[in-house]
Amino acid sequence: MRVAFIGKGGAGKSVIVGTFCRLLARSDHSPVVAIDSDTMPGLAYSLGVPSTETMLDPDIVEEVGEEDDRTWVLREGLDPAGVVERYAVEGPDGVRLLQLGKLRGHARAIGPSFRAFRILVQRLPETGWHLVGDLPGGTRQPFSGWAGFADLVVVVAEATPSSMLAARRLARLAGTRHGPGEDRMVAIANKVDDAADGDRLQQFCGLRVIGTVPADPSVRAAERSGVALLDASPDSPAVEAVTSLLHTITAEAP
Repeated sequence: MRVAFIGKGGAGKSVIVGTFCRLLARSDHSPVVAIDSDTMPGLAYSLGVPSTETMLDPDIVEEVGEEDDRTWVLREGLDPAGVVERYAVEGPDGVRLLQLGKLRGHARAIGPSFRAFRILVQRLPETGWHLVGDLPGGTRQPFSGWAGFADLVVVVAEATPSSMLAARRLARLAGTRHGPGEDRMVAIANKVDDAADGDRLQQFCGLRVIGTVPADPSVRAAERSGVALLDASPDSPAVEAVTSLLHTITAEAP
């Protein structure tokens, strides 16, 4: 399975992705790699991994080709599996967290590692792993190649005007040259407190809504304590909803 979660910042992607990855690892014998390409903290906490700012060594890639047609590739002798084994952090349930690196200053500081990370993500589909991506809010990453590894792109949105508008804008970009394709994008309604929220989101953004996650106080409590939701409240309504979502996406993804 290769799936990427996108959406407006603050929509609650990281909690869903972290819980989803661990439930997937428990239900399947194939290893799971959680891809965190957001330069802000988030997914590590949701997975239950100690916060880390580990970034890739930029020397894992090299420039090849003729002067007018040069490109960046993994350095000769390296393979995606070996790079993940070296740089990914192993978390609960055996999920490996591969992250771009977190900003502590100007973005230029992680520029070389940024390039290495992107090239590695492009190569990861060659492995037999499940790949689950938590992409930053906005349109830049999902529609400039970062979601290219995914067979399914899931927009996470709340049933609020700003979040639904962001989902609609993402939906309109799906069929563009850099988009994942309309047939590869679906949505889920998060922080739902009205049974009609999923229908509202679908009607507004035009994406097929495949599930809802309730507004659950357990999520906020887990985030405040810095503990993964699955560890803090394994029987919570939100975990139950993500479990259902896992079954749905397993059936949806190629």
